[in-house]
Amino acid sequence: MSYFTSSHGPGSSWTAKQNKLFEKALAVHDKDTPDRWQNVAKAVGGKSAEEVKRHYDRLVEDLVYIESGQAPLPNYKPSGNNGREDLLKSQGNERLW
Repeated sequence: MSYFTSSHGPGSSWTAKQNKLFEKALAVHDKDTPDRWQNVAKAVGGKSAEEVKRHYDRLVEDLVYIESGQAPLPNYKPSGNNGREDLLKSQGNERLW
């Protein structure tokens, strides 16, 4: 189970709010922080230090997977000039620049 899907896994439900708090707490409590996982769990609320550590381990696994090039790239629809051309066309205007 990965970090990105763990919010839907059995017994390890993480809300979007908890994930955001988790990420913020990781920025504050780095690897040199004493009692790091207890502090992160306290910041998240409703999670034990062990649950927070498992969530972190999944995040690291996913990052390794992504950085190794094994994760597929998202298929975004191009929209020329951040959508400006589409906006001008929809308003009946031509591109002037």
